[in-house]
Amino acid sequence: MKIKQPQPFTFEAGPRAVLLLHGFTGHTADVRMLGRFLEKKGYTSHGPIYRGHGLPPEELIKTNPDQYWEDVQASLQHLRDLGYEEIAVAGLSLGGVYALKLAYTTQLKAVIPMCAPMFYLDEASLAKGFKSFTRQYKQIAGVNEEQLDDQVNDLYEKGKGLFSLMGQTITDVRENVDTIYTPTFVVQARKDEMINTDSADYIYDHVEADKKQIKWYEESGHVITLDKEKEKLHDDIYQFLETLDWKE
Repeated sequence: MKIKQPQPFTFEAGPRAVLLLHGFTGHTADVRMLGRFLEKKGYTSHGPIYRGHGLPPEELIKTNPDQYWEDVQASLQHLRDLGYEEIAVAGLSLGGVYALKLAYTTQLKAVIPMCAPMFYLDEASLAKGFKSFTRQYKQIAGVNEEQLDDQVNDLYEKGKGLFSLMGQTITDVRENVDTIYTPTFVVQARKDEMINTDSADYIYDHVEADKKQIKWYEESGHVITLDKEKEKLHDDIYQFLETLDWKE
C-alpha cells in the first residue's frame, strides 16, 4: 500500500503570524487543525516538515537534529520572506524544544511549548515513540505480523545514534531556557505518556519572561493537539496570542 506523503502548509490570513512545529516522528497533521483554527481567527500560520519526517522510518534514521534545526530556521525565514515581521512560535514535543531554542536565539513575539521534553532521560521516550511510529507505518504498508517485530527492532537498533543526538539537543536547550525573555505559554497534558511532565514546570520556572503562564490539560495525552481537549487548547492559544502587544 502506498502511503500518501504529508505536505507543509501556509494559511495566510492576517498580519500576525504563528509558526507551528510538529514533533519527532510526526508531521504537519499534528498541528494542521490548530493552523486552520488560527486562520479563522485572522492569524497566518505556517507548518513545515523536518527532513525525514512523513517518510518511512528507514529515511527518518538517516537524518539528525541539526538538520531539523536548519529546517525550523528556514521555516521562520519563510514567514519573514512573505513579509511577516511579528511571529509567535508554537511547537509540539520536539517542536516545543526547537520553539524554545528559537526564543533564545532570535526575536519572537511569543513562544508556546506544548508537551516539550526537557530531560535527557526522555531519550528512552523518544525511542518508545519511534517504535510506535515504525510499527504503525509498517502495518499500514502491509507488513505481516511475523515480520513486524523484527523490522521494528532492527530499525530501532539502527536509530540509536539518532536518539542519543536528540537527547543532547534536549539537554542543550534545557540549559539555555533561563535566557528566554519572550512571552511564554507552557502547555502540558496531564496524561502525557511520552515525556517526564516535570518538564513543563521546569520551563515555566526557568524562563525569565515577565509575561508567562502555564496550563495543564487533565484529560489529554502527549499529542495534545489531536486529543480530547484540542478545542480548548486552540482557544487558549488564541486567547494568549490576543494578550500580546501586536503592532497590527
